[in-house]
Amino acid sequence: MSSTAPWLAHYDAGVPHTLAPYPNRTLLDYVSDAARDRPAQPALLFKGATVTHAALERLSDAFASALLSLGVARGDRVGLLLANCPQFFIAELAAWKIGAIVAPLNPIYAEPELEQPIREHGIETIVTLSRFYERVKRLQPRTPLRRVISTNIKEYFPPLLRTLFTLVREKRDGDRIRLAPEDHDFARLLRRHREGTVPRAPIAAGDPAVLLMSGGTTGTPKGVIGTHGSYLAAGLQVHAWLGPVLGRGDVILLPLPMFHVYANVGVQALGLVAGCPLALVPNPRDLPDLLSTIRRVKPAFFNGVPTLYVALLAHPDVQSGKVDFTSIKICFSGAAPLMAETKQRFEALTGGRIVEGYSLTEAMMAACVNPVMGQNKIGSVGMPLPDVWVRITDPAEGTRPLPTGTVGEVSVSAPQLMTGFWNHPDETAAVLRDHQETDGTRRWLHTGDLGYLDADGYLFIVDRIKDLIKTSGYQVWPREVEEALSLHPAIAECGVAGVPDPVKGEAIKAWVILRHGHQASESEIRAFCREHLAPYKIPSTVEFRTELPKTLVGKVLRRALREGG
Repeated sequence: MSSTAPWLAHYDAGVPHTLAPYPNRTLLDYVSDAARDRPAQPALLFKGATVTHAALERLSDAFASALLSLGVARGDRVGLLLANCPQFFIAELAAWKIGAIVAPLNPIYAEPELEQPIREHGIETIVTLSRFYERVKRLQPRTPLRRVISTNIKEYFPPLLRTLFTLVREKRDGDRIRLAPEDHDFARLLRRHREGTVPRAPIAAGDPAVLLMSGGTTGTPKGVIGTHGSYLAAGLQVHAWLGPVLGRGDVILLPLPMFHVYANVGVQALGLVAGCPLALVPNPRDLPDLLSTIRRVKPAFFNGVPTLYVALLAHPDVQSGKVDFTSIKICFSGAAPLMAETKQRFEALTGGRIVEGYSLTEAMMAACVNPVMGQNKIGSVGMPLPDVWVRITDPAEGTRPLPTGTVGEVSVSAPQLMTGFWNHPDETAAVLRDHQETDGTRRWLHTGDLGYLDADGYLFIVDRIKDLIKTSGYQVWPREVEEALSLHPAIAECGVAGVPDPVKGEAIKAWVILRHGHQASESEIRAFCREHLAPYKIPSTVEFRTELPKTLVGKVLRRALREGG
């Protein structure tokens, strides 16, 4: 046992220490295998409809033929401005089949936010939901976009729902549009090329597959380049970790947006590698639809973020026991810190176990996850998956490993790390660094997160280096204040950040949302904090809000809180 990998001694029984050598395959091979061996089994579940493995292979072949006919070539970037719907997977797989690179985009981006990645990444082709079509057309003259392909969210609805949507919601929700003559309809392209076959482009593990956006919460968003090998490594690692509980055919609930690494790499790759159908939820904020999907598909694996668990806990149907969670074997939480109080309340209410994990876009799901069967330590994001290495280094230089229990910068090494930021070599060099080890050179991703490893190899994230508050000569991590605030029975959600102060340099400010039917004053909250925090960590001010600025995956935007006062 390596002394530098103490976590290996605490793996669940049956989880291998390594999966190397990784097979020379891509996710496309798993899609083709499933279409051949289990053609009638479901690959995607959507609003009561099913897309089988055979259909997914056939439809993605047809769309690959369509893309080729439109002039899309190997290495081209294909933008996907889509919610979680079958069209996303069909378009993504089709692009990969011709050697193109997919660029998933955030549907809630405003025009300037969309324009930046489309211009920087040279995206000439975009597949968009019809409700976003006019936004795309307005920014097209300022970007390289040449090919616009529109699809209606209702295309894969079951017949009755599709009819009701057409009559009641299609026009109201902005899905009924008139295409410009030069643009293309997704469904018509599929029909036109339904017999189309394309020679599969030769794809190696090191070939680029995806451009995922990162950095928007802390600075200028950048395109993270992930490879086909990144997907495979992530899928195999997570599958190995879930081996004790997840079987072929178990339904994986996917309410997280496919433009985010958590869903796009982690959950998608797991589903395709494990042969598990993915149940797609287009809008996780639509809790009635989410709960309806749970009732309908009876998922075994639930993937969420802390704000989703908080919202579920507050829903009347969940509180009154009207939702059956007994099919769920395991829940994952990631993308943002999970408060210990939220985890305990959800597990007590539902009986489902939440295991918290940690990764970031640049790591392409080179993740730490708590054991599925073994000990979950409160406050920990778990231990490294097979072939993932984590160490803590000095934040200043990032070269000196720190002792167990010492807070420093979290660095990650794994086979699936990004190859870099698109057209940002200096920023790539700042976070991806090769360090000389005793057994040779190893590449490490310097995450910018502060944390520590305990003696068993469990990782504890303290905070972002950039979010560290320096007040009156003390250093305070926002998360420890947020953890204390979350213990208050009246507080549903909170965010903490440092704001300029002429005396202290920075003052600690808290923004809180109260639970429905509860009351608390600023003085009461500050008094509560005195019971749990040192005096210098107590918020100087508390502002009450009805909502907090967040990313679409539920991460509180501390920068937006600071800038908004």
